Amino acid sequence: MIGTEAISRVIGKDVYDRSGDKIGSASEVYLDDESGQPEWVTVRTGLFGTKESFVPIRDADLTDDGLRVPVTKAQVKDAPKVDTDGHLSPQEEEELYRYYGLGSGQGS
Repeated sequence: MIGTEAISRVIGKDVYDRSGDKIGSASEVYLDDESGQPEWVTVRTGLFGTKESFVPIRDADLTDDGLRVPVTKAQVKDAPKVDTDGHLSPQEEEELYRYYGLGSGQGS
């Protein structure tokens, strides 16, 4: 689990899917409104890093090589488009939970 103390080490790291394929680079970390714990990381993808997708960080691992997330590269590529405007609405967050097959926040 990535805690709040590790957020600064996540930003800018390469992000790898659960198979070890590089997805992109970590751009921003979004915290859960209730727990204050990291819940999502935005990953810059594409040739010039122009696309940004939300990826669950709850069960991710931070290694010397980068951040390994528990999803596939294809899932990130096809993830719902959500604006990276600094805050997720409850509706946006619920859409992401559904898409990735996760329960709602608070470690459920």
